[in-house]
Amino acid sequence: MRFSQIKAAVGRTYDDVQRKHTMQMAAGLSYYFVMSLFPLLIVFAAVVAYLPVPNLFDQALSFMARFMPTDSMGLVRGVLSQVITPYRGHFLSLGIIGTIWAASGGFASMMEALNVAYDVEENRPFWKTRPLALGLTFLIGFLLIVALGAMLVGPNFGGWLASKVGLGSIFMAAWPYLRWSIAVAFTVLAVELIYFLAPNVKQRFTRTLPGAMIAVGFWILLSWALGLYFQHFANLNKTYGTLAAAIALMVWLYWTAFAVLLGGEINADLLHVSGKRIPVKEAETPKESALVGSRKAA
Repeated sequence: MRFSQIKAAVGRTYDDVQRKHTMQMAAGLSYYFVMSLFPLLIVFAAVVAYLPVPNLFDQALSFMARFMPTDSMGLVRGVLSQVITPYRGHFLSLGIIGTIWAASGGFASMMEALNVAYDVEENRPFWKTRPLALGLTFLIGFLLIVALGAMLVGPNFGGWLASKVGLGSIFMAAWPYLRWSIAVAFTVLAVELIYFLAPNVKQRFTRTLPGAMIAVGFWILLSWALGLYFQHFANLNKTYGTLAAAIALMVWLYWTAFAVLLGGEINADLLHVSGKRIPVKEAETPKESALVGSRKAA
């Protein structure tokens, strides 16, 4: 792709973010993220309880604290401690079904928001989109667990792996950087799969990579900037009182949603400037098109 096309895509993205009200879409998506966050963490806690790694869930929460605002992380820990501990057996039985269904709501709403970014209609029936949202919940969750695991194994794992496989001291020295690279790579892959599977768009998998890289990089930068802002500049407790932690969580999820939508918008605009039409996975049938046309004529 030529530089002129990339420049045109960036300019088009800037215009489309305003034209499609992407900021408002991110605000709506952050609401669904809030509704899905705790069910997702409950499912995650239920799964990691069976893994032979002590305190894995606590380690995961500690790692999340690097990206989430401090007050918000305290809120998350408090809610999970009240929900998971007394009802652990319940969530590992039939209760897990409803929890997974609630967790998939965030992906279902993300599918609709990405359709707006790609300028396509959602013509897939509910019995296709909701199972897809459930599948994305497990698929993206698995990839993020792998990314998280790469960070939690620690620097000593590099020495253990080098001794088992026969790798040299260079690998041991490079491992602290490699594990970050592995974590970022799996996170980018997770976002790329969202762009590839969620919207009602037919596209090559490699075409979703630019937006995924930008979305993850933008999200990491924003998370760091928000953490710095909340710790040193903002004083939400004076303004919102006991709601300060919840407000900080909403702000973080809002910018997370915006990063995801921005990456999808960039992918869509790269397709537009290349002169290629964006084909849909499931178009309207002739009968449905005629019905829509008759309604418009009326």
